[in-house]
Amino acid sequence: MSENTITTEATTTVAKTPAAPTGLLWTIVAGSAAAVASTFLAWTWTTAFPGNLTVYGYPAPLQMLTLVGAVLTGAHALAALGVKGLGWLIPTGARKALWILALGTFATTLFTAISIIVELGALVDLEPGAGVAVVAAAVPAIAAYKLPDDTRKAAPAKALPSWAEILVIVAVFALGLYVVTFGIDTEDSEPQLFIAYLILVGSAATALVKSGLTQRLAQITARNRQVTITASIVMAIAFPFIQQSGDTYTLIAVNILIFATVALGLNIVVGLAGLLDLGYVAFLGVGAYTAALVSGATSSAFGVQFPFWAAALTGMAASLVFGVVIGAPTLRLRGDYLAIVTLGFGEIFRIAMGNLDGTSGPQITNGPNGIPNIPQLEFFGYNFGEPHTVLGIELGAYANYYLLMILIMALVVLVFSRAGNSRIGRAWVAIREDETAATAMGINGFRVKLVAFALGAALAGLAGTVQAHVNTTVVPENYVFAGPVPPNSAFLLAAVILGGMGTITGPIVGSALLFLIPAKLQFLQDYQLLGFGIALILLMRFRPEGLIANKRAQLEFHENDDDQLAVPEQRQSADADTQADGTAKAGA
Repeated sequence: MSENTITTEATTTVAKTPAAPTGLLWTIVAGSAAAVASTFLAWTWTTAFPGNLTVYGYPAPLQMLTLVGAVLTGAHALAALGVKGLGWLIPTGARKALWILALGTFATTLFTAISIIVELGALVDLEPGAGVAVVAAAVPAIAAYKLPDDTRKAAPAKALPSWAEILVIVAVFALGLYVVTFGIDTEDSEPQLFIAYLILVGSAATALVKSGLTQRLAQITARNRQVTITASIVMAIAFPFIQQSGDTYTLIAVNILIFATVALGLNIVVGLAGLLDLGYVAFLGVGAYTAALVSGATSSAFGVQFPFWAAALTGMAASLVFGVVIGAPTLRLRGDYLAIVTLGFGEIFRIAMGNLDGTSGPQITNGPNGIPNIPQLEFFGYNFGEPHTVLGIELGAYANYYLLMILIMALVVLVFSRAGNSRIGRAWVAIREDETAATAMGINGFRVKLVAFALGAALAGLAGTVQAHVNTTVVPENYVFAGPVPPNSAFLLAAVILGGMGTITGPIVGSALLFLIPAKLQFLQDYQLLGFGIALILLMRFRPEGLIANKRAQLEFHENDDDQLAVPEQRQSADADTQADGTAKAGA
Protein backbone atom coordinates (compact mmCIF):
# COMPACT_ATOMS: atom_id res chain seq x y z
CA MET A 1 0.00 0.00 0.00
CA SER A 2 1.44 3.37 -0.97
CA GLU A 3 2.10 6.24 1.44
CA ASN A 4 -0.49 8.42 -0.30
CA THR A 5 -3.14 5.73 0.09
CA ILE A 6 -2.39 5.34 3.78
CA THR A 7 -2.47 9.09 4.37
CA THR A 8 -5.75 9.49 2.50
CA GLU A 9 -7.43 6.69 4.44
CA ALA A 10 -6.17 8.07 7.73
CA THR A 11 -7.31 11.61 7.08
CA THR A 12 -10.73 10.52 5.93
CA THR A 13 -11.20 8.40 9.05
CA VAL A 14 -12.48 11.08 11.43
CA ALA A 15 -13.92 9.99 14.74
CA LYS A 16 -17.36 11.36 15.38
CA THR A 17 -18.37 13.24 18.46
CA PRO A 18 -19.49 10.75 21.11
CA ALA A 19 -23.26 10.64 21.33
CA ALA A 20 -24.83 11.65 24.63
CA PRO A 21 -26.48 8.75 26.49
CA THR A 22 -30.22 8.93 25.87
CA GLY A 23 -31.00 7.86 29.43
CA LEU A 24 -29.11 10.77 30.94
CA LEU A 25 -30.83 13.23 28.62
CA TRP A 26 -34.28 11.90 29.49
CA THR A 27 -33.31 12.13 33.16
CA ILE A 28 -32.52 15.80 32.64
CA VAL A 29 -35.86 16.32 30.92
CA ALA A 30 -37.73 14.57 33.74
CA GLY A 31 -35.88 16.50 36.45
CA SER A 32 -36.54 19.78 34.67
CA ALA A 33 -40.24 18.95 34.36
CA ALA A 34 -40.39 18.16 38.08
CA ALA A 35 -38.64 21.45 38.86
CA VAL A 36 -41.19 23.32 36.74
CA ALA A 37 -44.05 21.59 38.58
CA SER A 38 -42.50 22.44 41.96
CA THR A 39 -42.76 26.16 41.23
CA PHE A 40 -46.54 25.86 41.38
CA LEU A 41 -46.33 24.60 44.98
CA ALA A 42 -45.85 26.60 48.16
CA TRP A 43 -42.23 26.85 49.32
CA THR A 44 -42.95 28.34 52.74
CA TRP A 45 -45.96 28.74 54.99
CA THR A 46 -45.72 32.43 55.90
CA THR A 47 -45.75 35.69 53.97
CA ALA A 48 -42.99 37.00 56.25
CA PHE A 49 -40.45 35.94 53.66
CA PRO A 50 -40.15 38.58 50.90
CA GLY A 51 -42.01 37.69 47.74
CA ASN A 52 -44.85 35.58 49.21
CA LEU A 53 -43.95 31.99 48.29
CA THR A 54 -47.07 30.58 49.97
CA VAL A 55 -49.40 30.54 46.96
CA TYR A 56 -50.29 27.29 45.18
CA GLY A 57 -50.76 27.33 41.42
CA TYR A 58 -49.09 30.71 40.81
CA PRO A 59 -45.28 31.04 40.94
CA ALA A 60 -43.81 34.02 42.79
CA PRO A 61 -40.92 35.92 41.14
CA LEU A 62 -38.29 33.82 42.94
CA GLN A 63 -40.06 30.66 41.82
CA MET A 64 -40.29 32.04 38.29
CA LEU A 65 -36.50 32.09 38.13
CA THR A 66 -36.38 28.38 38.88
CA LEU A 67 -39.14 27.79 36.34
CA VAL A 68 -37.28 29.66 33.59
CA GLY A 69 -34.02 27.87 34.35
CA ALA A 70 -35.73 24.48 34.31
CA VAL A 71 -37.49 25.23 31.02
CA LEU A 72 -34.20 26.28 29.38
CA THR A 73 -32.46 23.18 30.72
CA GLY A 74 -35.19 20.88 29.47
CA ALA A 75 -35.26 22.56 26.06
CA HIS A 76 -31.50 22.05 25.62
CA ALA A 77 -31.85 18.41 26.65
CA LEU A 78 -34.63 17.87 24.10
CA ALA A 79 -32.45 19.53 21.48
CA ALA A 80 -29.67 17.08 22.31
CA LEU A 81 -32.19 14.25 21.90
CA GLY A 82 -32.79 15.45 18.36
CA VAL A 83 -36.30 16.83 18.80
CA LYS A 84 -37.22 18.58 15.58
CA GLY A 85 -37.19 22.35 15.69
CA LEU A 86 -34.80 22.69 18.66
CA GLY A 87 -31.47 21.96 17.01
CA TRP A 88 -30.75 25.68 16.62
CA LEU A 89 -30.23 25.87 20.40
CA ILE A 90 -26.98 23.88 20.34
CA PRO A 91 -24.96 24.64 17.21
CA THR A 92 -21.64 23.74 18.91
CA GLY A 93 -22.83 21.05 21.31
CA ALA A 94 -25.17 20.58 24.25
CA ARG A 95 -23.10 19.22 27.13
CA LYS A 96 -21.43 22.42 28.35
CA ALA A 97 -24.58 24.50 27.97
CA LEU A 98 -26.68 21.85 29.72
CA TRP A 99 -24.25 21.56 32.62
CA ILE A 100 -24.09 25.32 33.15
CA LEU A 101 -27.86 25.81 32.86
CA ALA A 102 -28.66 22.90 35.16
CA LEU A 103 -26.08 24.03 37.70
CA GLY A 104 -27.38 27.61 37.58
CA THR A 105 -30.96 26.46 38.08
CA PHE A 106 -29.96 24.29 41.01
CA ALA A 107 -27.91 27.12 42.56
CA THR A 108 -30.84 29.52 42.18
CA THR A 109 -33.26 27.06 43.81
CA LEU A 110 -30.89 26.10 46.60
CA PHE A 111 -30.13 29.75 47.33
CA THR A 112 -33.85 30.47 47.66
CA ALA A 113 -34.36 27.56 50.04
CA ILE A 114 -31.39 28.58 52.19
CA SER A 115 -32.62 32.18 52.22
CA ILE A 116 -35.99 31.03 53.56
CA ILE A 117 -34.27 29.12 56.36
CA VAL A 118 -31.97 32.01 57.26
CA GLU A 119 -34.66 34.69 57.00
CA LEU A 120 -37.33 32.82 58.96
CA GLY A 121 -34.95 31.05 61.31
CA ALA A 122 -35.75 27.34 61.01
CA LEU A 123 -35.73 24.42 58.60
CA VAL A 124 -39.38 23.73 59.39
CA ASP A 125 -40.30 27.01 57.68
CA LEU A 126 -39.83 25.20 54.37
CA GLU A 127 -42.91 23.68 52.80
CA PRO A 128 -42.56 20.35 50.94
CA GLY A 129 -42.63 22.24 47.63
CA ALA A 130 -39.21 23.74 48.38
CA GLY A 131 -37.73 20.30 49.06
CA VAL A 132 -39.20 18.95 45.84
CA ALA A 133 -37.74 21.93 43.96
CA VAL A 134 -34.22 21.46 45.34
CA VAL A 135 -34.17 17.71 44.66
CA ALA A 136 -35.73 18.10 41.20
CA ALA A 137 -33.23 20.82 40.25
CA ALA A 138 -30.31 18.71 41.51
CA VAL A 139 -31.15 15.76 39.25
CA PRO A 140 -30.46 17.56 35.92
CA ALA A 141 -27.25 19.05 37.33
CA ILE A 142 -25.90 15.62 38.29
CA ALA A 143 -27.02 14.02 35.03
CA ALA A 144 -25.57 16.84 32.90
CA TYR A 145 -22.23 16.48 34.68
CA LYS A 146 -22.11 12.83 33.60
CA LEU A 147 -22.66 13.63 29.92
CA PRO A 148 -19.70 13.16 27.56
CA ASP A 149 -18.24 16.23 25.91
CA ASP A 150 -19.88 16.77 22.50
CA THR A 151 -18.20 20.06 21.59
CA ARG A 152 -17.94 20.47 17.85
CA LYS A 153 -17.51 23.08 15.21
CA ALA A 154 -20.74 24.80 14.34
CA ALA A 155 -22.13 23.71 11.00
CA PRO A 156 -22.85 26.52 8.53
CA ALA A 157 -26.21 27.99 9.44
CA LYS A 158 -28.99 27.95 6.89
CA ALA A 159 -29.67 31.43 5.58
CA LEU A 160 -32.99 32.74 6.84
CA PRO A 161 -35.24 35.09 4.87
CA SER A 162 -34.54 38.71 5.65
CA TRP A 163 -37.92 39.16 7.33
CA ALA A 164 -37.20 36.16 9.60
CA GLU A 165 -33.82 37.57 10.63
CA ILE A 166 -35.45 40.90 11.44
CA LEU A 167 -38.01 39.11 13.60
CA VAL A 168 -35.19 37.28 15.40
CA ILE A 169 -33.41 40.57 16.13
CA VAL A 170 -36.61 42.20 17.39
CA ALA A 171 -37.40 39.20 19.61
CA VAL A 172 -33.88 39.13 21.06
CA PHE A 173 -33.90 42.83 21.89
CA ALA A 174 -37.40 42.63 23.37
CA LEU A 175 -36.29 39.72 25.55
CA GLY A 176 -33.17 41.65 26.54
CA LEU A 177 -35.27 44.67 27.53
CA TYR A 178 -37.49 42.47 29.69
CA VAL A 179 -34.54 40.79 31.41
CA VAL A 180 -32.78 44.10 32.13
CA THR A 181 -36.00 45.72 33.35
CA PHE A 182 -36.71 42.76 35.63
CA GLY A 183 -33.31 43.18 37.29
CA ILE A 184 -33.55 46.95 37.70
CA ASP A 185 -37.13 46.81 38.98
CA THR A 186 -36.44 44.32 41.77
CA GLU A 187 -37.42 45.79 45.11
CA ASP A 188 -34.62 46.90 47.42
CA SER A 189 -36.47 45.07 50.20
CA GLU A 190 -36.01 41.79 48.29
CA PRO A 191 -32.24 41.35 47.87
CA GLN A 192 -32.79 37.59 47.65
CA LEU A 193 -34.63 38.05 44.37
CA PHE A 194 -31.83 40.14 42.86
CA ILE A 195 -29.11 37.68 43.92
CA ALA A 196 -31.06 34.76 42.48
CA TYR A 197 -31.61 36.81 39.32
CA LEU A 198 -27.86 37.38 38.98
CA ILE A 199 -27.14 33.66 39.41
CA LEU A 200 -29.63 32.60 36.75
CA VAL A 201 -28.84 35.35 34.24
CA GLY A 202 -25.10 34.74 34.61
CA SER A 203 -25.45 31.00 34.04
CA ALA A 204 -27.88 31.46 31.13
CA ALA A 205 -25.58 33.98 29.41
CA THR A 206 -22.59 31.65 29.83
CA ALA A 207 -24.61 28.73 28.49
CA LEU A 208 -25.60 30.71 25.39
CA VAL A 209 -21.93 31.37 24.69
CA LYS A 210 -20.93 27.73 25.23
CA SER A 211 -23.73 26.44 22.99
CA GLY A 212 -22.62 28.71 20.14
CA LEU A 213 -25.98 30.45 19.95
CA THR A 214 -24.52 33.90 20.59
CA GLN A 215 -22.17 33.42 17.66
CA ARG A 216 -25.15 32.66 15.42
CA LEU A 217 -26.95 35.74 16.69
CA ALA A 218 -23.85 37.84 16.06
CA GLN A 219 -23.82 36.67 12.45
CA ILE A 220 -27.47 37.64 12.02
CA THR A 221 -26.96 41.09 13.55
CA ALA A 222 -23.86 41.65 11.41
CA ARG A 223 -25.91 41.01 8.27
CA ASN A 224 -28.62 43.41 9.49
CA ARG A 225 -26.58 46.19 11.04
CA GLN A 226 -29.09 49.00 10.50
CA VAL A 227 -31.94 46.94 11.93
CA THR A 228 -29.79 46.06 14.94
CA ILE A 229 -28.90 49.69 15.63
CA THR A 230 -32.53 50.74 15.27
CA ALA A 231 -33.73 47.97 17.57
CA SER A 232 -31.15 48.87 20.23
CA ILE A 233 -32.20 52.54 20.15
CA VAL A 234 -35.90 51.68 20.33
CA MET A 235 -35.23 49.29 23.23
CA ALA A 236 -33.31 51.94 25.13
CA ILE A 237 -35.95 54.62 24.57
CA ALA A 238 -38.77 52.25 25.57
CA PHE A 239 -37.39 51.65 29.08
CA PRO A 240 -38.98 54.65 30.90
CA PHE A 241 -42.31 54.04 29.13
CA ILE A 242 -42.70 50.59 30.70
CA GLN A 243 -41.92 51.66 34.26
CA GLN A 244 -44.94 51.18 36.48
CA SER A 245 -43.42 52.61 39.66
CA GLY A 246 -42.52 56.09 38.42
CA ASP A 247 -38.96 57.34 38.62
CA THR A 248 -37.75 55.03 41.36
CA TYR A 249 -35.78 52.77 39.04
CA THR A 250 -35.34 55.22 36.19
CA LEU A 251 -32.85 57.10 38.38
CA ILE A 252 -30.76 53.93 38.58
CA ALA A 253 -30.85 53.70 34.78
CA VAL A 254 -29.77 57.36 34.46
CA ASN A 255 -26.80 56.79 36.74
CA ILE A 256 -25.87 53.64 34.84
CA LEU A 257 -25.84 55.63 31.59
CA ILE A 258 -23.67 58.36 33.16
CA PHE A 259 -21.31 55.71 34.51
CA ALA A 260 -21.21 53.93 31.14
CA THR A 261 -20.55 57.17 29.24
CA VAL A 262 -17.56 57.96 31.44
CA ALA A 263 -16.33 54.37 31.12
CA LEU A 264 -16.45 54.65 27.33
CA GLY A 265 -14.31 57.77 27.54
CA LEU A 266 -11.84 55.90 29.75
CA ASN A 267 -11.94 53.04 27.26
CA ILE A 268 -10.30 55.34 24.71
CA VAL A 269 -7.44 56.00 27.12
CA VAL A 270 -7.06 52.47 28.51
CA GLY A 271 -8.62 50.18 25.93
CA LEU A 272 -7.38 51.79 22.72
CA ALA A 273 -4.27 53.73 23.70
CA GLY A 274 -3.18 51.44 26.54
CA LEU A 275 -2.61 54.26 29.09
CA LEU A 276 -3.31 53.29 32.69
CA ASP A 277 -5.22 56.22 34.19
CA LEU A 278 -6.10 55.90 37.89
CA GLY A 279 -7.49 59.41 38.34
CA TYR A 280 -9.98 59.55 35.51
CA VAL A 281 -12.95 60.36 37.74
CA ALA A 282 -11.42 63.81 38.23
CA PHE A 283 -12.37 64.74 34.65
CA LEU A 284 -15.97 63.82 35.48
CA GLY A 285 -15.68 66.16 38.46
CA VAL A 286 -14.25 68.98 36.33
CA GLY A 287 -17.25 68.80 34.03
CA ALA A 288 -19.70 68.63 36.95
CA TYR A 289 -18.16 71.56 38.83
CA THR A 290 -17.94 73.65 35.66
CA ALA A 291 -21.60 73.04 34.85
CA ALA A 292 -22.57 73.85 38.45
CA LEU A 293 -20.68 77.14 38.36
CA VAL A 294 -22.16 78.38 35.07
CA SER A 295 -25.73 77.02 35.34
CA GLY A 296 -27.13 79.55 37.80
CA ALA A 297 -26.67 77.73 41.11
CA THR A 298 -27.42 80.01 44.05
CA SER A 299 -24.01 79.33 45.64
CA SER A 300 -22.04 79.76 42.42
CA ALA A 301 -19.13 82.18 42.67
CA PHE A 302 -19.68 83.41 39.10
CA GLY A 303 -23.38 84.30 39.17
CA VAL A 304 -24.05 83.36 35.54
CA GLN A 305 -26.56 81.01 33.95
CA PHE A 306 -25.69 79.48 30.61
CA PRO A 307 -28.16 77.45 28.57
CA PHE A 308 -27.43 73.76 28.81
CA TRP A 309 -25.73 73.45 25.44
CA ALA A 310 -23.31 76.22 26.44
CA ALA A 311 -22.79 74.71 29.90
CA ALA A 312 -22.11 71.30 28.31
CA LEU A 313 -19.59 72.76 25.88
CA THR A 314 -17.96 74.69 28.72
CA GLY A 315 -17.70 71.55 30.83
CA MET A 316 -16.22 69.59 27.94
CA ALA A 317 -13.75 72.38 27.19
CA ALA A 318 -12.67 72.64 30.84
CA SER A 319 -12.14 68.88 31.07
CA LEU A 320 -10.25 68.88 27.77
CA VAL A 321 -7.97 71.68 28.99
CA PHE A 322 -7.31 69.81 32.21
CA GLY A 323 -6.57 66.67 30.19
CA VAL A 324 -4.02 68.52 28.09
CA VAL A 325 -2.49 70.29 31.09
CA ILE A 326 -2.11 67.05 33.01
CA GLY A 327 -1.16 64.94 30.00
CA ALA A 328 1.46 67.21 28.46
CA PRO A 329 4.05 66.80 31.23
CA THR A 330 3.14 63.24 32.25
CA LEU A 331 2.47 61.25 29.07
CA ARG A 332 6.17 60.82 28.45
CA LEU A 333 6.00 58.39 31.36
CA ARG A 334 4.94 54.79 30.89
CA GLY A 335 3.30 51.99 32.82
CA ASP A 336 3.28 52.22 36.60
CA TYR A 337 4.84 55.70 36.63
CA LEU A 338 1.99 57.11 34.54
CA ALA A 339 -0.54 55.35 36.77
CA ILE A 340 0.97 56.91 39.91
CA VAL A 341 0.94 60.41 38.40
CA THR A 342 -2.69 60.15 37.29
CA LEU A 343 -3.65 58.77 40.71
CA GLY A 344 -2.02 61.83 42.25
CA PHE A 345 -3.94 64.13 39.91
CA GLY A 346 -7.23 62.59 40.95
CA GLU A 347 -6.48 63.12 44.64
CA ILE A 348 -5.17 66.65 44.05
CA PHE A 349 -8.41 67.57 42.28
CA ARG A 350 -10.58 66.28 45.12
CA ILE A 351 -8.51 68.02 47.80
CA ALA A 352 -8.36 71.26 45.81
CA MET A 353 -12.14 71.34 45.40
CA GLY A 354 -12.47 70.92 49.15
CA ASN A 355 -10.09 73.78 49.88
CA LEU A 356 -11.59 76.42 47.56
CA ASP A 357 -13.90 77.56 50.34
CA GLY A 358 -12.78 81.13 51.00
CA THR A 359 -10.65 80.08 53.99
CA SER A 360 -8.04 77.65 52.74
CA GLY A 361 -8.23 79.17 49.27
CA PRO A 362 -10.40 81.37 47.04
CA GLN A 363 -14.17 81.13 47.42
CA ILE A 364 -15.10 79.20 44.27
CA THR A 365 -16.46 75.73 45.09
CA ASN A 366 -17.82 76.30 48.61
CA GLY A 367 -15.32 73.73 49.92
CA PRO A 368 -16.56 70.45 51.43
CA ASN A 369 -20.17 71.68 51.31
CA GLY A 370 -20.09 71.68 47.53
CA ILE A 371 -22.40 73.58 45.21
CA PRO A 372 -26.07 72.85 45.98
CA ASN A 373 -29.34 73.95 44.37
CA ILE A 374 -28.26 73.46 40.78
CA PRO A 375 -31.34 74.32 38.70
CA GLN A 376 -33.05 71.79 36.47
CA LEU A 377 -32.33 71.80 32.75
CA GLU A 378 -34.71 73.57 30.43
CA PHE A 379 -34.86 73.27 26.63
CA PHE A 380 -37.16 75.69 24.78
CA GLY A 381 -39.56 75.73 27.71
CA TYR A 382 -39.30 71.98 28.37
CA ASN A 383 -38.33 71.70 32.04
CA PHE A 384 -36.51 68.46 32.82
CA GLY A 385 -37.45 68.67 36.48
CA GLU A 386 -41.17 68.37 35.84
CA PRO A 387 -43.21 65.35 34.71
CA HIS A 388 -44.50 65.39 31.14
CA THR A 389 -47.05 63.27 29.32
CA VAL A 390 -45.76 61.62 26.16
CA LEU A 391 -47.96 59.29 24.08
CA GLY A 392 -50.42 59.18 26.95
CA ILE A 393 -47.75 58.06 29.45
CA GLU A 394 -46.50 60.34 32.20
CA LEU A 395 -42.72 60.58 32.32
CA GLY A 396 -41.12 61.83 35.51
CA ALA A 397 -38.09 64.08 35.89
CA TYR A 398 -35.55 61.27 35.79
CA ALA A 399 -37.14 59.88 32.65
CA ASN A 400 -36.37 63.19 30.96
CA TYR A 401 -32.74 62.95 31.99
CA TYR A 402 -32.69 59.30 30.93
CA LEU A 403 -33.72 60.20 27.39
CA LEU A 404 -31.14 62.99 27.34
CA MET A 405 -28.44 60.52 28.40
CA ILE A 406 -29.52 58.17 25.61
CA LEU A 407 -28.72 60.93 23.12
CA ILE A 408 -25.39 61.67 24.80
CA MET A 409 -24.55 57.97 24.92
CA ALA A 410 -25.31 57.66 21.20
CA LEU A 411 -22.99 60.61 20.54
CA VAL A 412 -20.20 59.09 22.64
CA VAL A 413 -20.59 55.71 20.93
CA LEU A 414 -20.40 57.42 17.54
CA VAL A 415 -17.25 59.30 18.56
CA PHE A 416 -15.67 56.15 19.97
CA SER A 417 -16.43 54.01 16.93
CA ARG A 418 -15.31 56.67 14.44
CA ALA A 419 -12.14 57.44 16.38
CA GLY A 420 -11.30 53.77 16.86
CA ASN A 421 -11.60 53.04 13.14
CA SER A 422 -9.74 56.15 12.04
CA ARG A 423 -6.07 56.63 11.30
CA ILE A 424 -5.41 57.95 14.80
CA GLY A 425 -7.36 55.03 16.26
CA ARG A 426 -5.04 52.59 14.53
CA ALA A 427 -2.12 54.63 15.89
CA TRP A 428 -3.55 54.23 19.41
CA VAL A 429 -3.69 50.47 18.98
CA ALA A 430 -0.13 50.44 17.66
CA ILE A 431 1.05 52.45 20.66
CA ARG A 432 -0.79 50.10 22.99
CA GLU A 433 0.74 46.99 21.46
CA ASP A 434 4.33 48.23 21.18
CA GLU A 435 5.17 51.90 21.57
CA THR A 436 8.80 51.43 20.53
CA ALA A 437 7.85 49.70 17.28
CA ALA A 438 5.11 52.28 16.60
CA THR A 439 7.57 55.14 17.09
CA ALA A 440 10.03 53.43 14.77
CA MET A 441 7.29 53.34 12.10
CA GLY A 442 6.90 57.12 12.29
CA ILE A 443 4.05 57.51 14.80
CA ASN A 444 4.43 60.48 17.12
CA GLY A 445 3.67 58.63 20.33
CA PHE A 446 3.41 61.66 22.59
CA ARG A 447 1.00 63.53 20.33
CA VAL A 448 -1.17 60.48 19.75
CA LYS A 449 -1.40 59.73 23.46
CA LEU A 450 -2.18 63.35 24.25
CA VAL A 451 -5.10 63.30 21.79
CA ALA A 452 -6.45 60.16 23.48
CA PHE A 453 -6.10 61.74 26.91
CA ALA A 454 -7.81 64.95 25.83
CA LEU A 455 -10.67 63.21 23.99
CA GLY A 456 -11.34 60.86 26.90
CA ALA A 457 -11.34 63.80 29.32
CA ALA A 458 -13.78 65.78 27.15
CA LEU A 459 -16.27 62.88 27.04
CA ALA A 460 -16.07 62.50 30.82
CA GLY A 461 -16.68 66.24 31.19
CA LEU A 462 -19.80 65.98 29.03
CA ALA A 463 -21.20 63.27 31.30
CA GLY A 464 -20.31 65.37 34.33
CA THR A 465 -22.44 68.28 33.14
CA VAL A 466 -25.52 66.04 33.13
CA GLN A 467 -24.60 64.44 36.45
CA ALA A 468 -24.50 67.85 38.12
CA HIS A 469 -28.08 68.60 37.06
CA VAL A 470 -29.36 65.11 37.93
CA ASN A 471 -27.94 65.23 41.46
CA THR A 472 -28.64 69.00 41.81
CA THR A 473 -25.48 69.24 43.93
CA VAL A 474 -21.76 68.66 43.51
CA VAL A 475 -19.45 67.75 46.41
CA PRO A 476 -15.77 66.64 46.43
CA GLU A 477 -16.58 63.26 48.04
CA ASN A 478 -18.20 62.12 44.79
CA TYR A 479 -14.83 61.98 43.04
CA VAL A 480 -12.60 59.66 45.04
CA PHE A 481 -10.22 56.96 43.81
CA ALA A 482 -12.08 54.07 45.44
CA GLY A 483 -15.22 53.71 47.48
CA PRO A 484 -18.38 51.64 47.91
CA VAL A 485 -20.43 53.84 45.56
CA PRO A 486 -19.59 54.25 41.85
CA PRO A 487 -18.55 56.07 39.82
CA ASN A 488 -15.00 56.39 41.12
CA SER A 489 -11.68 55.78 39.41
CA ALA A 490 -11.33 52.18 40.61
CA PHE A 491 -14.85 51.22 39.51
CA LEU A 492 -14.44 52.99 36.17
CA LEU A 493 -11.25 51.11 35.40
CA ALA A 494 -12.84 47.87 36.55
CA ALA A 495 -15.88 48.47 34.33
CA VAL A 496 -13.61 48.75 31.29
CA ILE A 497 -11.59 45.66 32.20
CA LEU A 498 -14.63 43.64 33.30
CA GLY A 499 -16.64 44.47 30.20
CA GLY A 500 -13.80 44.17 27.69
CA MET A 501 -11.18 46.74 26.75
CA GLY A 502 -11.35 48.27 23.30
CA THR A 503 -15.02 47.40 22.71
CA ILE A 504 -18.19 49.49 22.82
CA THR A 505 -20.60 47.04 24.42
CA GLY A 506 -18.12 45.79 27.02
CA PRO A 507 -17.76 48.94 29.18
CA ILE A 508 -21.53 49.50 28.99
CA VAL A 509 -22.20 46.01 30.35
CA GLY A 510 -19.44 46.34 32.93
CA SER A 511 -20.77 49.71 34.09
CA ALA A 512 -24.32 48.36 34.38
CA LEU A 513 -23.16 45.45 36.54
CA LEU A 514 -20.85 47.49 38.75
CA PHE A 515 -23.50 50.14 39.40
CA LEU A 516 -26.55 47.92 39.68
CA ILE A 517 -25.06 45.36 42.07
CA PRO A 518 -24.02 47.88 44.79
CA ALA A 519 -27.32 49.73 44.35
CA LYS A 520 -29.37 46.57 44.90
CA LEU A 521 -27.22 44.93 47.58
CA GLN A 522 -26.87 47.82 49.98
CA PHE A 523 -27.00 45.47 52.96
CA LEU A 524 -23.57 44.21 51.87
CA GLN A 525 -22.07 47.70 51.70
CA ASP A 526 -19.33 46.88 54.22
CA TYR A 527 -18.23 43.90 52.15
CA GLN A 528 -18.73 45.26 48.65
CA LEU A 529 -15.07 46.03 48.03
CA LEU A 530 -14.12 42.54 49.25
CA GLY A 531 -16.57 40.95 46.86
CA PHE A 532 -15.46 43.31 44.15
CA GLY A 533 -11.84 42.21 44.57
CA ILE A 534 -12.75 38.51 44.57
CA ALA A 535 -14.81 38.98 41.40
CA LEU A 536 -11.88 40.66 39.64
CA ILE A 537 -9.53 37.84 40.68
CA LEU A 538 -11.92 35.23 39.30
CA LEU A 539 -12.37 37.23 36.11
CA MET A 540 -8.63 37.51 35.54
CA ARG A 541 -8.32 33.78 36.08
CA PHE A 542 -11.14 32.50 33.91
CA ARG A 543 -11.86 35.28 31.39
CA PRO A 544 -9.01 37.82 31.30
CA GLU A 545 -10.24 39.35 28.04
CA GLY A 546 -13.45 40.57 29.70
CA LEU A 547 -17.09 39.60 29.37
CA ILE A 548 -17.40 41.00 25.85
CA ALA A 549 -13.97 40.90 24.25
CA ASN A 550 -12.79 41.84 20.80
CA LYS A 551 -11.25 39.20 18.55
CA ARG A 552 -7.70 40.40 19.12
CA ALA A 553 -7.98 39.94 22.89
CA GLN A 554 -9.56 36.51 22.51
CA LEU A 555 -6.72 35.38 20.26
CA GLU A 556 -4.12 36.75 22.66
CA PHE A 557 -5.53 35.07 25.75
CA HIS A 558 -6.86 31.87 24.14
CA GLU A 559 -4.45 31.19 21.30
CA ASN A 560 -4.35 27.48 22.15
CA ASP A 561 -8.10 27.04 22.58
CA ASP A 562 -8.65 26.32 18.89
CA ASP A 563 -7.13 22.88 19.45
CA GLN A 564 -9.74 22.23 22.12
CA LEU A 565 -12.87 23.61 20.43
CA ALA A 566 -13.21 20.82 17.90
CA VAL A 567 -11.56 18.20 20.08
CA PRO A 568 -13.42 15.09 18.90
CA GLU A 569 -12.71 15.74 15.21
CA GLN A 570 -9.57 17.76 14.81
CA ARG A 571 -7.46 16.09 17.46
CA GLN A 572 -8.32 12.57 16.32
CA SER A 573 -7.77 13.56 12.69
CA ALA A 574 -4.32 14.79 13.64
CA ASP A 575 -3.69 11.52 15.51
CA ALA A 576 -4.69 9.61 12.39
CA ASP A 577 -2.24 11.64 10.31
CA THR A 578 0.53 10.94 12.78
CA GLN A 579 -0.24 7.24 12.88
CA ALA A 580 -0.39 6.98 9.08
CA ASP A 581 2.91 8.80 8.77
CA GLY A 582 4.54 6.43 11.25
CA THR A 583 3.13 3.35 9.44
CA ALA A 584 4.43 4.58 6.11
CA LYS A 585 7.90 5.13 7.54
CA ALA A 586 7.87 1.67 9.11
CA GLY A 587 6.83 0.15 5.80
CA ALA A 588 9.62 1.97 4.05
